[in-house]
Amino acid sequence: MDKPYVIGMDMGGTNTVFGVVDSRGSVISKSAIKTSNHPEDVNLYINDIYVELSKLIQAAGGIDKIKGIGIGAPNGNYYTGNIEHAPNLPWKGIVPFAKLMSAKFGIPAALTNDANAAAFGEMTYGAARGMKDFIMITLGTGVGSGIIIDGKVLYGHDGFAGELGHTTAVRNNGRLCGCGKTGCLETYCSATGVARSAREILESTDKSSLLRNIPSEEITSKDVFDAAMEGDEVAKEIFNFTGKILGESLADFVAFSAPEAIVLFGGLSKAGDLILNPIRENMEKNLLPLWRGKIKLVFSDLKEADAAVLGASALAWEL
Repeated sequence: MDKPYVIGMDMGGTNTVFGVVDSRGSVISKSAIKTSNHPEDVNLYINDIYVELSKLIQAAGGIDKIKGIGIGAPNGNYYTGNIEHAPNLPWKGIVPFAKLMSAKFGIPAALTNDANAAAFGEMTYGAARGMKDFIMITLGTGVGSGIIIDGKVLYGHDGFAGELGHTTAVRNNGRLCGCGKTGCLETYCSATGVARSAREILESTDKSSLLRNIPSEEITSKDVFDAAMEGDEVAKEIFNFTGKILGESLADFVAFSAPEAIVLFGGLSKAGDLILNPIRENMEKNLLPLWRGKIKLVFSDLKEADAAVLGASALAWEL
């Protein structure tokens, strides 16, 4: 193989992580910089990336060994290569990021949003390898998603299809979401959503719970998991409530794309059967009969520490 490596880059609001990846999905080397070091000029930020990433590239045999750069970014538009009005990044408006990176490094670059990058990575290296139709759900601070149909990411006409975290899960008196809507799936089934559910459920019951030992506003999804593992009934109720909402939504998602599998990824998926069992029960209960028992519900195979870089890198093999 003339060009045995690709670059994967994941842009977060705080840190940007990048690495050199081979065709087997092994991260050969990895580094990071602060995303917000140069809020006044994205070109200065790209210069910082160039300095650090060039070290990794040289160690891998030089730029001639690199096929391209794949980038996962908030509000990343695959069609245009632009980052468009990303609220958590320091540069506002439309940033032609893939074009700027390609010009800087002299190799092709492609960009998509972080959840679509995760789906690409799962299809290329992970649990969905060999699948042509699946949905990736990322359960982190928010709820992201990537939809693969016939081996291709579904982008829609404008590049932003697949925002399943902002479908309405609760129609009446739903929680206010950061997007401005109410009742979004993200407000219930993200890590922050679980913490909100914990506070609400604790207020609505007199049952004893280990969670009452923690100040209400400081409860995290990890606290709920730890309590549930200790046999805490209220904590288990919180996971059952979360799993019910997500399972019902997944049944709806199956109806429009008939996936072979739904892959769950992110911090909340670490809860294992505590979250998986109520999700599966409520998904199956709400599926049309023709899909019952047919849709695989699995956790990601990607190592979490490398998943974002791997997902982004998968884009670059297509260049």
